[in-house]
Amino acid sequence: MSASANRRAYIDWMRGLSVLFMIEAHTFDSWTRVVERSRPIWFWVSFIGGMAAPIFLFLAGVSVSMASAARARRSGDRKTAAWSVQKRGWEIFGLAFLFRLQTWVLSPGATVKGIFKADILNVMGPSIAAAAWIWGIFISRRMRLIAFGALACAFTYLTPVVRHAAWIAWLPDPVEWYIRPFPKLSVFTIFPWAGYVFAGAFLGELLTTVTTAAEEWRMNRWFVVAGVLLMLGGYGASFLPSLYPPGHSEFWTSSPTYFFMKMGVMLVLMGLIYIYVQRPFSAEPRNPAWSPMLEFGRSSLFVYWIHVEIVYGIFTYPLHRRLPIQWTLVAFLLFSALMYGATILKCRIVADWKAMRAVAQPA
Repeated sequence: MSASANRRAYIDWMRGLSVLFMIEAHTFDSWTRVVERSRPIWFWVSFIGGMAAPIFLFLAGVSVSMASAARARRSGDRKTAAWSVQKRGWEIFGLAFLFRLQTWVLSPGATVKGIFKADILNVMGPSIAAAAWIWGIFISRRMRLIAFGALACAFTYLTPVVRHAAWIAWLPDPVEWYIRPFPKLSVFTIFPWAGYVFAGAFLGELLTTVTTAAEEWRMNRWFVVAGVLLMLGGYGASFLPSLYPPGHSEFWTSSPTYFFMKMGVMLVLMGLIYIYVQRPFSAEPRNPAWSPMLEFGRSSLFVYWIHVEIVYGIFTYPLHRRLPIQWTLVAFLLFSALMYGATILKCRIVADWKAMRAVAQPA
């Protein structure tokens, strides 16, 4: 798979890493014995796996700004560029329901109501569309930065308030599932998860200003510094009295403090991945076109689509909650290799199909 000169390999690599985090989260959740989940190592298993969704949403936001800017440069039409990215967001939203329909067909006992469950694609799609719309209406980069930053903060700071608002209960069922967690029908909610998309769009705006490898290296150093400050600031803030009434904010779920600490982790991780992938200390800057992690990153939706049903569905039913944690680790590694093989096969099929279409077209 080739990468254009304008495509940041380290961003694809980071998305590929989040694919592994995602597979880890689902395999350990589905296959590990319940009794094993009280062991201290389970905290780190949960923390690492829990970083997959924030990274996916964050990088989706980064792509909104970068893709919109690139398409606007090519076409010279900002509105058309923004609309093309908006359409991609709505396509992802539509795929969310198609994915749940597949689950309903393949999973015994699944209910029709589950087709409307709020999951990560249900949040990601509308958030991408909204961020692209904002990108299109504000010509000034400063205004876009203000809008994206304000929305990222609003979604996280309003989460504890919204989750305890009485009026939410009056909303129709599918709408309520998107606003605050609902048992078995809300995996992800707009508050606070959409905030990661707008935070990513903010960072993507900054990345669109760099034009040289030296500028990008300087920008990523600043990302690391900002990430460390966010982590330290969030950790310190966790010991302060809460801004919300008692019982409204939970650190691991709805706390703005945890949101910004995860943002800090992602910024530091992005800077470290930039160093590893792009090698800014070398004589010539690198922007590799291929690696296993890049393949995962560029096929993240494909891997998400096929692996969830395998991990949780009837195909691996004998493993469900039956493995000790060390054997789950072995199963996770083998399953990741299987998913990589499926990714390579998919890429070859797509490449052959494109080649056949090119030959079939008249000269």
